[in-house]
Amino acid sequence: MKIEVLGTGCAKCKKTKEIVEQAVTELGISAEIMKVEDMNIALGYGVMITPAVVIDGDVKIVGKVPTVEKVKEWLTKK
Repeated sequence: MKIEVLGTGCAKCKKTKEIVEQAVTELGISAEIMKVEDMNIALGYGVMITPAVVIDGDVKIVGKVPTVEKVKEWLTKK
């Protein structure tokens, strides 16, 4: 599983990455978590506002910090 946290390094972007890491740890799953600061990559997903979370190429949230529970929901639905 590949999880990308898109953002420029702002406080909300950093918090989003922490939340994603916490959810992955709590679920005990294996995932590659990447912080993507290249806005060209974000634009490639159609993301114009950060933070954003992309799981296996699927944009899950844009412009908001998700909750740990919401991230867990995304990670367990396939």
